[in-house]
Amino acid sequence: MAAIILVSGLISILALGSAAYYNRYVVRQPRGTERMQEIQSYIRNGAITFMVEEAKHMSIAIVVIGAVLWALFYWEVAVSFWIGALFSMAAGFIGMNAATLSNAPTTEATRHSLARGLRVAFSGGSVMGLSVAGLAILGLVIVISLFRREFDPQTVHIQTKYLFGLKSAGVNFIKGALLVSAYSAGASLVALFDRVGGGIYTKAADMAADIVGKVEAKIPEDDPRNPATIADNVGDNVGDVGGLGADLLESFIGSIISVIVMALYIYVGRNNPGIGDILAKFGLSPEMGTSHYWWLVLMPLLIVAAGTLASWLGGLYIRNYRGEDPQRALSNGLVISAGLTAVFALVISLVAPTNLTPFWTVLLGLIAGVAIGKLSEYYTSYKYKPTLDLAEMNQAGPGVGVAGGLAVGMLSTFWPVLVLVAATVIAYQIGNLLGVAFTAAGMLSFVAMNVSIDSYGPVADNAGGIATMAELPREVRHRTDQLDAVGNTTAAIGKGFAIGSAAFAALGLIASYLWSAIGSANQVLPPQVPLIGRIAPQLSPTGSWIDVGPWVISGLMVGAMLPYVFSAILIRGVTRTADLLVLEIRRQFK
Repeated sequence: MAAIILVSGLISILALGSAAYYNRYVVRQPRGTERMQEIQSYIRNGAITFMVEEAKHMSIAIVVIGAVLWALFYWEVAVSFWIGALFSMAAGFIGMNAATLSNAPTTEATRHSLARGLRVAFSGGSVMGLSVAGLAILGLVIVISLFRREFDPQTVHIQTKYLFGLKSAGVNFIKGALLVSAYSAGASLVALFDRVGGGIYTKAADMAADIVGKVEAKIPEDDPRNPATIADNVGDNVGDVGGLGADLLESFIGSIISVIVMALYIYVGRNNPGIGDILAKFGLSPEMGTSHYWWLVLMPLLIVAAGTLASWLGGLYIRNYRGEDPQRALSNGLVISAGLTAVFALVISLVAPTNLTPFWTVLLGLIAGVAIGKLSEYYTSYKYKPTLDLAEMNQAGPGVGVAGGLAVGMLSTFWPVLVLVAATVIAYQIGNLLGVAFTAAGMLSFVAMNVSIDSYGPVADNAGGIATMAELPREVRHRTDQLDAVGNTTAAIGKGFAIGSAAFAALGLIASYLWSAIGSANQVLPPQVPLIGRIAPQLSPTGSWIDVGPWVISGLMVGAMLPYVFSAILIRGVTRTADLLVLEIRRQFK
């Protein structure tokens, strides 16, 4: 246990140290003309003001909810919740600070070459990426180390807490599972504020700037005559750096704790029918020793720490890229990080007392994550057919373009959902429910690279805005537009990873939730849900229960996807016909 905690803690410190180095690197870069520095200060002050105001409101909710948890459960639960919230807030502030310091240096670097602009912008984004991964892992290390007794195999058990002293209000739980869940809840609360608050800010500012500037005043984007331009650039930071970063941090922590919580319940009920089968898939037996127990519980923490190290190495490739294709640099960096994570996961599985099931499930998550990322890139990049066709369709008018874009977005759900369904079913066959949870951890194990690439986008976007407002040569704006276009694609890739991992983690968390209702170790069985009505006997041999397996979540995902795809096919038919009609009508008018 000590070795795993030590290695994970050291890697988290390496990540945070690297974030500090990249922040210093960005600060030391030239910031250009006085006008560029003035615009940067406006954007920075706006973003910091938003974060401070949001933190004031968040702090009230965090303190109150923590106090309620203390009163209802234990002080340790409240402390874990506060640690999760504090570290998530810290990641947001650190990343926002770096992003708003990086925009003007990126503009200045782009005046010289595209490669230099990419290097500075990605360095600024890396501060957020490495901070998210480093703080998330370090927080878990602190919680597990502080409350080690609650995770000790000799003392871990299911206990009951009667809320308000009422026998009818009993809550059953494993205390260690409750602590890591509280840590995750703290991070989730901050993510909710950052994602929703930042998202409303950025979209409101974006819409207002475009409606008044582009539509009414007929002036280009980021024109200094538009009063909403600064707010628009501030919104890019609070929505896509703070918001998406906090969202991925929450998903990252959720994927880790879903494995830890499930492992704790599996250990408690290891002698029960069905639970021993789950352990057997990992090469473990119900009579496992202390060492085997700690590996089972803490292996996901070590794997995501290895993924963070892989992200750090992949980031070195991007920072030293000298070509003129930023999309290629970022895509290669993502693939390198995923490949190194797979290698590290194999080494960990070989060292651990388990078989190779953890490696295969993590590899499956990596493949699914990269596949979803590539699919997101295909549907959003300016290089590929969907976006090119949509650009051509806009020649028929804005109405056709809006409908066509909606159709592309709806249709883009088809293949990612099939990837998730296939990965979920395969992971279940390999490692049962615990295998699915490991797959979720694998998909987000290199979250540092994902968030770095996502945070790069707003930096590049701000750099373009500064170039326009500072009236720099058209060549500079052309280069920043190239960086910005790639940033729009990377944001879609990051959202794909967040949503995909959440779908995997959902199955594990559902199982953990169902287990949380049981009151003793002998009740820890493969999770089931009750069926109501006459169909029960046909669906389940027992007539009233059905197992929670991959087909439940898979069916829900496919069922949710089909209306989107069907609607997309109909809308595409309308837009293509309208496009042809518009062109023909125009021809006849001429």
